[in-house]
Amino acid sequence: MANGSLEMWLHPEENGNRQTRKLNFLQRLCIAIDVASALHYLHDHCDAQIVHCDLKPSNILLDNDMTAHVGDFGLARLISECTSNPSQSQIFSTGIKGTVGYMAPEYGVGSNVTTYGDVYSFGILLLEMFTGKRPTHEVFTDGLDLHNFVKTKLPGQVIQVMDPTLFTLGEVGEATAAAENMDDESIEDSVRECVVSVLQIGVACSAVVPQDRMNMRDVTSKLNAIRVSFTGTRN
Repeated sequence: MANGSLEMWLHPEENGNRQTRKLNFLQRLCIAIDVASALHYLHDHCDAQIVHCDLKPSNILLDNDMTAHVGDFGLARLISECTSNPSQSQIFSTGIKGTVGYMAPEYGVGSNVTTYGDVYSFGILLLEMFTGKRPTHEVFTDGLDLHNFVKTKLPGQVIQVMDPTLFTLGEVGEATAAAENMDDESIEDSVRECVVSVLQIGVACSAVVPQDRMNMRDVTSKLNAIRVSFTGTRN
């Protein structure tokens, strides 16, 4: 697509991309809504539920208008196809490779394919989009992972985990400091609440226990509500 993949925008320096533009908060939020809406359609509006099984930044493509499209369905599975034959379902689940860091933990122990797996991947994707850190970042050692890295800082210490390039000078008001000098006082309360709300959704979606995760219908609804709230602060 015209604007490449989300991977190229989140980590340009690692992909030999010289573009200096960064995705701001609203752009990332809109991309997240596009992806959530796509998964909501696959999970809830198809004749048979479709599980993507490999959601990650390199599989999110951006068109001329920066609208996001979910691509690469090479590992996708139909739930009806999987559940109609239990033995076949097990083959499908254990055969999934996925991508380290984005693959739901239950798949690693042979659990069957479910929509919960996509929700987990989306949660990790969302956290990566708004922290700027991959789930495989070198800082995540000794039991620390992206999920817990963010969860332990919410809501009061959100500045410590958010990507400093989310906001540019003046984007959230005259009192906003340059991104690299941000602290808790440099972002308006209403904007901080939007960032916290997005990250809380990411944390909820990437819960270890599948049944504790949100469904994509609710995720899409909440993200849209955050967009309405954020754009309202700009009027």
